Amino acid sequence: MNPTQITQAPTRTRWRILGLLLLISIVTYIDRVNISVTARHMMPALGLTDLQMGQIFSAFVFGYALFQIPGGWLGDRWGARRVLTFAVIWWSIFTALTALAPTLPLVNLVGIMGSLMVVRFLIGVGESAALPNFNRAVANWHPPNERGLGIGITIGGIGIGSALTPPVTAWIMVNYGWQMAFYSAGALGIAIALLWYWYATDLPQQHRHVNSAEAALIEETTGQLQEDHPSLPSHHLKGKDRDERGFKKDPLKVPWKSIFHTPTVWWLVLSYTCLGYVAYVYMSWFYLYLVNVRGFGVLRGAFFASAPFLAMAVFCPVGGWVTDKLTQTRGLNFGRASVGGSGMILAALSIIIGANVEAPFLAIGMLSLGAGWLYFTVGAFWSSTTDLSKPHAGTLSGLMNTGANLGGTLSPTLTPWLADQFGWSVALGTAALVAFLGGFFWLMIRPGDGLRQGEHDKE
Repeated sequence: MNPTQITQAPTRTRWRILGLLLLISIVTYIDRVNISVTARHMMPALGLTDLQMGQIFSAFVFGYALFQIPGGWLGDRWGARRVLTFAVIWWSIFTALTALAPTLPLVNLVGIMGSLMVVRFLIGVGESAALPNFNRAVANWHPPNERGLGIGITIGGIGIGSALTPPVTAWIMVNYGWQMAFYSAGALGIAIALLWYWYATDLPQQHRHVNSAEAALIEETTGQLQEDHPSLPSHHLKGKDRDERGFKKDPLKVPWKSIFHTPTVWWLVLSYTCLGYVAYVYMSWFYLYLVNVRGFGVLRGAFFASAPFLAMAVFCPVGGWVTDKLTQTRGLNFGRASVGGSGMILAALSIIIGANVEAPFLAIGMLSLGAGWLYFTVGAFWSSTTDLSKPHAGTLSGLMNTGANLGGTLSPTLTPWLADQFGWSVALGTAALVAFLGGFFWLMIRPGDGLRQGEHDKE
């Protein structure tokens, strides 16, 4: 390090990059959730039944789950700057086309419902690249001791977007029609995509506003972590088979054999599947639970239904900060597993209490706390994929998030069935049990040990 680097204060460009990722995260959930609000006007206008609308909702989830791994792989291959720009513009265009779906030529082939299903499926395809590429960008732009906080802040946009969308979308719908809700969301997404492409770069070294001190901070912290925690995989370091980013020189070759033979990967996927199951209970049924079971009115229920998502927005970055601090002081395996395991178990306990107390406001508080503790773990989950293999963080996080969406396809259907057959205490108790299992699986998760070496990795 030269004297200039010693005296020069590091720039903070990485935090501005993080701010842009947060904006994209918020838009992601605006475009995902707005149709659940506009459905109130769309269904009578287009002659759609509840069942048909549910199938339209499911088309998004199918496209979203199906393309998680390809979306992450593309980020590893081409970089988050280009992939996120293309993905946001793609899903923003199809978000706007949701308003036109009933009049597209496609209607002549598959009908109005089929046209909407195709459009929503394609929105899901685009959004599938979002979270894995958030992780790719955080892995490149933040040293290991900031990655939990970084991805926690970014994914915290889920809570902000989910809380903001219902009132804003409803206001636009009431004043300008349901179609305008999709046009405005699409325009917002394209604007933010262009801002991202203009300002972001794939690597700190490429950015005009990153000084040498900030670049050294990101790079040297990685090296220091390797010295402090020798169990950290050697792929975090440069070498003869690595490029200037620490990537494999041929990023097209994903070490699938190593991935398949690493137990931590599959315990991580299973645990995140549990998180997805519980998260989709909140996204699908919490509002109706407050209105139909707890006796809240339509408007009051809508107001209090935002509480779990606000808790997610707060707990997500806090959990990321905690896992980073513990990783620095106690090592990677403890720092990730303690936050991941304890958060899931505390979520389970909070949900059990909230499901069984009589007082409705205490129930809201405990169930919202359950959502907060659930997302307290997010920084540990996503950082663990980078800890396992930084060059393939996008692919690994796409694999992990596929599990979450498989869990998410099950809970919206199973939860009301359990409630109908056995009552809501059992339905929510099942979600608590799933969260507890997700916490238990963290006993087997050791991201600091890295991927097992397979045939692909041999020289």
